[in-house]
Amino acid sequence: MFNVPLHSFYMMVFVTVLLVSASLIRLLLQAKNPQADHTELKQRIQSWWWMIGILFAMLLAPTNISILFFALLSFLALKEFFSIVPTRQADRRVLMWAYLAIPIQYYWVAADWYGMFMVFIPIYVFLFLPMRAVFIGETKGFIRSLGTIHWGVMLSVLCISHIAYLLQLPVKNEQAGALGLVLYLLFITQFNDVCQYIWGKTLGKHKIIPKVSPKKTWEGFIGGVVTVTIISGLVAPYLTPLTILQGFAAGTLIGISGFVGDVVISSVKRDLAIKDSGTLIPGHGGLLDRVDSLIYTAPLFFHFLYYLHY
Repeated sequence: MFNVPLHSFYMMVFVTVLLVSASLIRLLLQAKNPQADHTELKQRIQSWWWMIGILFAMLLAPTNISILFFALLSFLALKEFFSIVPTRQADRRVLMWAYLAIPIQYYWVAADWYGMFMVFIPIYVFLFLPMRAVFIGETKGFIRSLGTIHWGVMLSVLCISHIAYLLQLPVKNEQAGALGLVLYLLFITQFNDVCQYIWGKTLGKHKIIPKVSPKKTWEGFIGGVVTVTIISGLVAPYLTPLTILQGFAAGTLIGISGFVGDVVISSVKRDLAIKDSGTLIPGHGGLLDRVDSLIYTAPLFFHFLYYLHY
């Protein structure tokens, strides 16, 4: 039997109950109105079952297996990013080195080498990739190309790897364990997306950035951030070493940064004139569509937590 810290176990049960409730609600809606098309809703809920099931299985595995799982997520995210963002034919050899940064970055995570974890990509990788591109000898589109590759590695590898490093932090809440930190980040980030969507649907009138995301409103944004701030403060002492007040601050940080991550990836898709970043997750689109908020919340929450308690 898995030795799961009590509060983390409760959170996993709570998420499972939410999924069961969503499945039952879908069945009721289908029974009430069988002529309506519920295909997308069914796909979304089924995908959530798969995603949560895989995530829980990986988080309950030994730490190194969990870290490998997040490394795979980084690989899939980077691959998806390079599949939608144009790169030069000459950049193929540079892209190989970008992919090679993934196992090295996650090695620093597994080795719990915080210093190299922090500087490897923004210093060593970012300095090495332009040097490798120079030796290819193609100068046309050089700046745009390197900017694209750098940004892809930053979002897909450095940012996501912060989730994995939460598992390596010393445990300061025995009832939650290191697992509690990851569950807290993932739950609050996804809950923020849901809250901003519901508040926007219910009260939304004033659009924030209509050219980027026409459905985003100030009412949805503010309502979501306030709701998530309250929930974060109440949940924080159970899953993290944060106090209630620190949890309120973490919730505000996650609420705002999650919104920014969402609209940043929306801007990328608008620029490329595509609806989704891929088709990996039925009903959701691509992996980047699902982790867009996490790309921003993960590093910001990690360092907020790190400098307060570690």
